[in-house]
This record gives sequence, C-alpha cells and structure tokens, in this order.
Amino acid sequence: MLEVRGVNQFYDQSHILWDLDLTVEEGLCTCLMGRNGVGKTTLLKAIMGLLPIRSGSIRFMGEELCGKPVEYRAQAGIGYVPQGRMIFPQLTVKENLLLPLNGRKGGPRTIPEQIFSMFPVLQQMLHRRGGDLSGGQQQQLAIGRALALEPRLLILDEPAEGIQPNIVTLIGDVIRELNRHQGISVLLVEQKLAFARNTADRFCIIERGANVDPKITDQLSDELVRRHLAV
Repeated sequence: MLEVRGVNQFYDQSHILWDLDLTVEEGLCTCLMGRNGVGKTTLLKAIMGLLPIRSGSIRFMGEELCGKPVEYRAQAGIGYVPQGRMIFPQLTVKENLLLPLNGRKGGPRTIPEQIFSMFPVLQQMLHRRGGDLSGGQQQQLAIGRALALEPRLLILDEPAEGIQPNIVTLIGDVIRELNRHQGISVLLVEQKLAFARNTADRFCIIERGANVDPKITDQLSDELVRRHLAV
C-alpha cells in the first residue's frame, strides 16, 4: 500500500534520513519506532509532502507521491494525525470535523456517524471550541478529523503522548477496530512499548535516520527493545 524506498532527507546540511525503507501493507498496522530524534516525525512529514526529500521514492497504491502537492495525499486517501494534535482551537468541534471534507473526492459533505460512535464525547461537545477541550478530548478530535476523510491509510504520530490511561486504551481500541474490522491500514509512530505491542501487527525500528534492519519484524523482542529503544 505505502512503499518508502531509499529516502534521503536533509535539514540544510544535516543528513536526517539515510536511504530509509518502509513498507505498510494493506490491512495491517505498522509501528515505526526509535529513540527521540532519530527521524520518525521527519519521515511522516516527508510522506505527507510537508518536507521535501533529496532522493528516493514514496509510493501510495502504486502511485508516486513525491512532487505532488500536499493536498493530494488527502484526496488519495491518506489521513494524518500529527504530533501535538494541531487542531484549530478557535473553531468548534463541529467546524474542525467539517473542514477536511473539502478534501474528499466526491461523497457527502457530512461528518461520518462512525466518528461519534467511536468518540461519543465529540458529539456531546459538538459546539464547544477545540481549544477548550482537554488533551485527551483534543486527541480524539484530531483522530476524528482525519477519519472524516474516510481514508484508506491512517497515519498517527504518537497518539498516546500526554494522554490519560483510559483515553489511551480507547484510542488503542479504535485503531484496532479501524485496522482489523474496517480494513483501514495504519502507520503508527509510538514510543509507549505496551501500547505499541497491543496495537501493531508489524514493527520497523530506525536509528539515526536509517533502518536498523531492512526487514520489518512482527515480533518486538526484548532484545530489540534493549538494543535500540531503551533509554
């Protein structure tokens, strides 16, 4: 579904991503892991067209994304939940959820009902400003906003960061429901080990902007954690 091949990315003269490879297979949840500062968020931004790459290829459903405008990703069926949520604090919950509908290819311009069934609090707070929500509620809104596009691939950057445990559990349940029962593929960046293990099917570990191993593993062993993820 998503194929990243030999991607190199620079900030000025700093080489951030080094010949990086990543595959997200259709119908699976793939978790990208690594210590702080290794390039995980940089890779997601490159996939979404928010950062240019120096070389390499990023293909979605067989089509090259590099060179396409940022909004093309939404039209192609990619939903993105950035680190820090990035909701619009002055807009209401309803307005936040309606905004991405302009990026859909066809279909009704109404908020999908499944968003409210997954996150009932959003319906209860439909007319409250996004900035007035708690951190956990804002994360639910950010995920709901991405789901409003009815994407084929959902990309989440540390959705459990700074969230109370019960909401972390809810988000994990939603990801599994989307992935395993609705067929939405998921690319997850996460540092919480238990959350990653409970949610993902496959794991890709990077270190200093490069793959630890070109093969994606379906087992996050204690040895891998000790060598590449432990602080």
